[in-house]
Amino acid sequence: MALSLMPTARRSRPAPTSPSPQVPAARLPTLAAPRIQLRWMEARDLEDLYTVYSDPEVVRYWSHTAWPHRDEASIYLEAIENGFQAGSLFQWGIAMRGDDRVIGTVTLYAIDHAQGRAEVGFALARDHWGHRYGQEALTVLLDHAFDALSLRRIEADVDPRNLPSLRTLETLGFRREGYLRQRWQVAGELQDSVLMGLLASDWQASR
Repeated sequence: MALSLMPTARRSRPAPTSPSPQVPAARLPTLAAPRIQLRWMEARDLEDLYTVYSDPEVVRYWSHTAWPHRDEASIYLEAIENGFQAGSLFQWGIAMRGDDRVIGTVTLYAIDHAQGRAEVGFALARDHWGHRYGQEALTVLLDHAFDALSLRRIEADVDPRNLPSLRTLETLGFRREGYLRQRWQVAGELQDSVLMGLLASDWQASR
């Protein structure tokens, strides 16, 4: 499997923290990349969201199983909007620049504005694996996180078997900082975690 294609987020609905004054109240800003853009998701994107998260291969290393029903997409979109209003979760749709269809998501979550810290996760529909769209999405997300949001540190929790995500994050400068055994139990399976981190100073130096 190619780089940047498997999801990394192991948690998706963190407890709220104080809202950020730097983010517009209505919706997330659109972030442009050469082939894709990160944009706010709406009801028109529900079927595309379901395509992503109902695929067992896409969520193989997540903290939840594949969605069994289409109404899961509506529930998820509502949670995304609530997390944004609380200032604790900023989740963009990854959309192709040509047709604007959502092919995945990229997320800052467990955002702690006081500490300047957040966690990152991403997922892509299986039809779009192999093109490094995840790496492209993460690049513009990290630029935004360290610049506009003034975050100091981004973390990731990755299953050690998820080699494509590990390589993608390391390509972007993330370092392996810890290993937690049996951190998650999903559908009866115990899963370990590799904890990774990237500092704003590291990112700025690499750019």
